[in-house]
Amino acid sequence: MNKRRIAMVCTTALLVGCGSASMEEQINELYDRMSQEERIAQLRSGYMDEFFDEQGVLDTAKCRQLIPNGIGHFSQYASQKPTDPEVLRDRVAAMQDWLIHNTPNGIPALFHEEVLSGVNTRGATIYPQQIGQACSFNPELAELKTQQTGTDMRKMGGVLSLSPMVDVCRTPSFNRLEESYGEDGYLSAVMGVAFAKGLQQGDLRKGVGTCSKHYLGYGGGGDAEEKEMMEEILMPHEAMIRLAGSKVVMPGYHAVHGTNCVANSEILQEILRDYVGFDGMVVSDYTAIDQIPGLDNVVQKAAAAINGGNDVDFPRGSNYMHLQEAIDQGLVKPETLERAVKNVLRHKFRAGLFDKEPFLYAEGKITLDSPEERKTAYDIATQSVVLLENNGILPLKEAKNILVTGPNANSMWAMCGDYSFPAMSYFWKKVTDDLEHPHIVKLLEGMKERKPEDVSIMYSRGCDWTEEIETKYAVEGDERAWEYEILHRKVDSGEKADKQEALKMAAECDVIVAAMGENVMLCGENRDRQGLRLPGKQEQFVEDLIKTGKPVVLVLFGGRAQVISGLAEKCAAVIQAWYPGEEGGNAVADILYGKVAPSAKLSVSYPNTEINEPICYNYSANKDPRIQWPFGYGLSYTSFEYKNLKIDNEASTTGMCVNLSFDVKNTGEMAADEIAQVYLSPSDSTQQIRPIQLKGFARVSLKPGQTKKVKVRLYTEQFGFYSHQGQRQWNILPGTFVVGVGASSADIRLQEKVTIKGDLVTKPLREFYFSETFVE
Repeated sequence: MNKRRIAMVCTTALLVGCGSASMEEQINELYDRMSQEERIAQLRSGYMDEFFDEQGVLDTAKCRQLIPNGIGHFSQYASQKPTDPEVLRDRVAAMQDWLIHNTPNGIPALFHEEVLSGVNTRGATIYPQQIGQACSFNPELAELKTQQTGTDMRKMGGVLSLSPMVDVCRTPSFNRLEESYGEDGYLSAVMGVAFAKGLQQGDLRKGVGTCSKHYLGYGGGGDAEEKEMMEEILMPHEAMIRLAGSKVVMPGYHAVHGTNCVANSEILQEILRDYVGFDGMVVSDYTAIDQIPGLDNVVQKAAAAINGGNDVDFPRGSNYMHLQEAIDQGLVKPETLERAVKNVLRHKFRAGLFDKEPFLYAEGKITLDSPEERKTAYDIATQSVVLLENNGILPLKEAKNILVTGPNANSMWAMCGDYSFPAMSYFWKKVTDDLEHPHIVKLLEGMKERKPEDVSIMYSRGCDWTEEIETKYAVEGDERAWEYEILHRKVDSGEKADKQEALKMAAECDVIVAAMGENVMLCGENRDRQGLRLPGKQEQFVEDLIKTGKPVVLVLFGGRAQVISGLAEKCAAVIQAWYPGEEGGNAVADILYGKVAPSAKLSVSYPNTEINEPICYNYSANKDPRIQWPFGYGLSYTSFEYKNLKIDNEASTTGMCVNLSFDVKNTGEMAADEIAQVYLSPSDSTQQIRPIQLKGFARVSLKPGQTKKVKVRLYTEQFGFYSHQGQRQWNILPGTFVVGVGASSADIRLQEKVTIKGDLVTKPLREFYFSETFVE
């Protein structure tokens, strides 16, 4: 069946991609053949399921009525309904076949989906949320994850993702912080590039295209000074585009310099295309064009967006369907429409949709959530969990009777972050039943399944997430969520929370594991709450557990750092588990039992008080009294010694790099990984670089007593800075710098000075964004 379908799509309409003409010549030729209606249709999107009847058969009459001139895209095609992957593939095949054979130029559509923590569809692997994955400092594992994701999605007909989010998020209270890689531009760029390399697989004809979002400065950076914006906040987008070949950008909902990003020519044209050199497609966030302020109607909004540099109107094209009116009124020039349409066509050429034998979907059986994928999810989870405090209680070697309690102890919502299929179904579709596909290992299950034979596990929920609805209604982000009914609700656990029962069990146990934190309604897009201390009466419940005199291990789940000052100090240990995905219960249990040593390091500065403004470790070399645990911090079950730092003491501004090396030794009794971090600082305040800035890192696996040498190649361009005096440029100035090596941004173990000599060197853009590390 599928072989026949693949053969069917190799029609004359698709052979445009098979001749000797260049891609640009073919794009021009195709554009010239298209009617104006066809052109505008390429800038619009829709929902695939609306074209199928209740029996799952394509309604060709509806297709002829609604998309006679084709359609450019299909929005979130895999997540609208719980659908078997092969059924999903067959629907994509039917739709592509109809478009190819029944529209004027037979142009296939781009099917897109969210893939932040795996393909957003029923049954697909749910990997840890990005904020946790960033704490692994492991781009190789990040690349493996998205390679698996891209392979699955392409089989099901998906060609484009609307991921990853690479916003450098520096406001701790930001409700979408969980989707980001944290506060550091360098780390976010490394992880974003890994995401793109894995998903795209080096070839858009077989991989899935990435989309860097939410350009530029979403999550607390939109008001940043130009230097910070261009050096750090732009860096993940820039690196994905220039190093990994990412060809799609999504502007954010916010404004930069007073203009909404989706209509902002400064960031979309001057910076993105003219400066960075981006030659891809710009797509709006869902309903973002609708939200352009100060304009009277959809015609003006469509004109503002396309004139500003935005190519495609998601999710339906409800504004761009009026582009012809905008052109007729002189609001949009024909060449502006041409630019946008050709950017869409160019992406389709790059994705191989016009090839003689295009890879539009896979034949045969499609299996999701393979054992290999579950293993990757587990490996990422174990490397994402951060040990914040430990008085020696962990690992749990002596305890024989363990009480597991708290609202997140036996809940899938402790594991699934926003933009996973269960979370999207619950929040957007209000679906509350039958969401656990694939199987999601809860903490209680993991504690029971992974425990030593002589350990007994007791369980009582003890308290709920909240007693009252804490989710705040706000008119922000995707306007589809601006409904009271969507936001005004709280998660029903289906379990009784009996505080007295839990306290009685606490009196009988040796140690208490208290699983607290957020859930799908307390964190995520359009979801906010009153503050960052633990929701509801969770804090009081933990206090009552502490009063029993039994040691309490506090395990926090959620999408951002939660303020626990005054409480953490009373606990025997504190773990930040984030949203650790489908294998999260096993991963956290193995860390608690000591089967795996914790190795993750914080990708954010962890506050001890409510902070609703941007903060970052690199703002100052001095300790910020509002921070409880610094960026890069994380404890282990062993100890590490750093020694023998050797470095090139001099280099030239015209030279390529500075080489350094150092040793890391495991001085404890357990095998573990250490994340060694390299930071750069100025030697005096006149130098135009941050007081401290991450410039490299290495994950070093060490057995007890073992020593390994880490070699680092710091590129000279990494000592440089951005300026804009007449023209935008990157500068490398002579001067003396301090290179530090340590276990966190606040724990520098070794440091040496490096002098860069020579004349000022300028270039338009950096060529070397990351250092190179080698572990011997």
